[in-house]
Amino acid sequence: MRDLLPPLFLERMAALLGGPESAEYRAFAASYDRPAVTGLRANTLKASAAELAARLPFALAAVPWSAEGFIVQDADAASAGRPGKHPYHAAGLYYLQEPSALAPVELLDPRPGERVLDLAAAPGGKATHIAARLQGEGLLVANEIHGRRAWDLAENLERCGVRNAAVTNETPERLAERFGAWFDAVLVDAPCSGEGMLRKSAAARQEWTPELAAGCAVRQANILAAAARLVRPGGRLVYATCTFAPEEDERAVARFLAARPDFDLPEPPRRPGFAPGRPDWLPADERDARLAHAVRLWPHHVAGEGHFAARLMRRADAEQEAGPRPARSERLPKAVEAAYRAFVAETLAGPPADAVMLAGAYLYAVLPGLPDLAGLRFLHPGWWLGTARKERFEPSHALALGLRAQQARRVADFPADGPETARYLRGETLASTGEDGWTLVTVDGYPLGWGKRVAGRLKSHYPRGLRPVK
Repeated sequence: MRDLLPPLFLERMAALLGGPESAEYRAFAASYDRPAVTGLRANTLKASAAELAARLPFALAAVPWSAEGFIVQDADAASAGRPGKHPYHAAGLYYLQEPSALAPVELLDPRPGERVLDLAAAPGGKATHIAARLQGEGLLVANEIHGRRAWDLAENLERCGVRNAAVTNETPERLAERFGAWFDAVLVDAPCSGEGMLRKSAAARQEWTPELAAGCAVRQANILAAAARLVRPGGRLVYATCTFAPEEDERAVARFLAARPDFDLPEPPRRPGFAPGRPDWLPADERDARLAHAVRLWPHHVAGEGHFAARLMRRADAEQEAGPRPARSERLPKAVEAAYRAFVAETLAGPPADAVMLAGAYLYAVLPGLPDLAGLRFLHPGWWLGTARKERFEPSHALALGLRAQQARRVADFPADGPETARYLRGETLASTGEDGWTLVTVDGYPLGWGKRVAGRLKSHYPRGLRPVK
């Protein structure tokens, strides 16, 4: 693998790490001769880390800097992609995530009841991590500026059963204009030169040039400037990249601190594998001792590809701004409300949400405290419950994945290793006894999606786009 890396990248890393013959650089370069690790994070919205580890059929080792993180030790399973093909993955019990990518949310430390913004959230690893930490309390705004990637983000939030998130598709500047300094915590997982992706991605290796980092640094500075406007006094902002370049890491933070004296970079909690930032890599006139409080994860020191993160705290005595205007609630059309209430009465043990709203033909749970999104581009303003279709209500996959089995009146439960589960995921119709109607299909008690039972046959309503390729 080392032979495939860009030679100029290795030359720069040798210069940073003490020269080509230094022990540090030699260990760094040698790490690329080892295979990549496969990591996963338990989705604690659905199962505890201990419960997941006990149920999965492949060996796991704990990630030392994350209570929810694991490394898949079964090399055959990892190489065959088994963790991504297991029914528990389809049920959202875990998210496949590179281990060092867990560090930024550890530093952000989102807490139940808080308002949190993930500013560049696709494909959703860190957003679903934030949601799990919120435990359904508070509000997550998950934003992605690129439309196609925003749909990937929405799909992953849906699979993980996230019920308190809005998915927006806006520029950071537009969000800052609308929301102002309103969030308790903001994550900027910045677009970067992706040096932490060089082992896994041929495209990243082909695209890497010495000039790429400089171009990314300009964009990162603009994103950080907008992100700062979104943090309330006393709130926190985590800036993260998956690259090693000082221009995108320590220098980006140094210039931010110089421009925003209302922010500080205090010492964060140190976890195993958290190495300090390197202010000594910057020109003398840009060095700031506080940059050592940033966190670097190195591929030769941890089981992971590497990451950089800095937790920036806004002073509590900074000037408080007026918050955004609240969303307005409107009554549902009578036909839509009647169809929805009929579905709930027939299918569920009770309403899945306290209040609902209509956006186009889509019915959503109203998120408490969500500001007015009118005029902003968004995919989902909350938990998508289903679609109003003439005189009927059709439940969404997101509703199924956000429920618990006990919330449904009709359940068809199949074992993870049973043929029925595989057939359901392929969209096949199954024999199933019981009352006719919408039925929640579960795997070992965890929701997988909807089926519709008619006369002893259960038709799979698992989304076509998610079905495995035959």
